[in-house]
Amino acid sequence: MSVDAVIARVAQLNSLFDAPKAAAAPAATAVSTPLAGAGANTSFASLMGQATGATGATPLPASGGTPAGQAMVNLARQEVGVAEQPPGSNDSPRIAQYRQATAGSGVGPWCAYFCSWAARESGVPLGDAGHGFGAVSDVWSWAQRTGKSVPAGSTPAPGDLIVWGGRHIGIVESVDANGSIHTIEGNSSDKVSRRTYGPDGGGATGYVRLG
Repeated sequence: MSVDAVIARVAQLNSLFDAPKAAAAPAATAVSTPLAGAGANTSFASLMGQATGATGATPLPASGGTPAGQAMVNLARQEVGVAEQPPGSNDSPRIAQYRQATAGSGVGPWCAYFCSWAARESGVPLGDAGHGFGAVSDVWSWAQRTGKSVPAGSTPAPGDLIVWGGRHIGIVESVDANGSIHTIEGNSSDKVSRRTYGPDGGGATGYVRLG
């Protein structure tokens, strides 16, 4: 083979190797385009939030919660699904354990029992003597008297108790960037349930911050 033929053959082989590289270039551009479109101020956390929100993952907690509050949230999450046996009875073996956190408790509406139990287990029991409360109104009165109440219209933190007058009480699990409030509540549809409300907490009277 002549020198000219060898040179021509090398040039042909080089062109074959360069072709895949050129074809791969548009793919690299396509991958980077969505990230650029997210905007210069988009944080990694917000991108992760968009991804987890699409799969229904637990919302990220709002900032400002106390260690005791986060401990309450962690406990409450483990109780989601605990139900009355039979339905409508205000009782079950597990609910009976919640009642033990409240002095003088008896079978009855148990949303405050549930919160009293979670608070006691987290090291921040409700009441001056840590005796817990069976009545929601008593929780709110105690919180106002001891400086633990947070007024309606405020942004709650994970572990805050959310209070609706003397009717019902739950635990704030997390708060979205748009103000939506996620809760875990005992005695909600006869079980420990997750609920979501707007920034006003569904007309909440206020919040109780422990710890």
